[in-house]
Amino acid sequence: MAIDVATVRKVARLARIATPEDRLEPLAQELNGIMAWIEQLAEVDTDGVEPLTSVVGAGAPLRDDVVTMGGDASIITSNAPKSVDGFFVVPKVVE
Repeated sequence: MAIDVATVRKVARLARIATPEDRLEPLAQELNGIMAWIEQLAEVDTDGVEPLTSVVGAGAPLRDDVVTMGGDASIITSNAPKSVDGFFVVPKVVE
């Protein structure tokens, strides 16, 4: 698939990218080079290759989904700079 200057101009207009006229021809050549690499990838034999979502074979560590009564408010708010009756006190940010 060859990309010409008219196609580059149209795509730039659709993407709302201001592209000077003298830059269209080099862009067309660059895009044609990219398309050539993509065509090379199509030649690779991928039969029997499992698709993957990550190159690392590790799964996310999961914990049991157990309903609890929550934590003790005094323990949870013990590290807070300021708390009142088991609630965090934060400065007002919206007026």
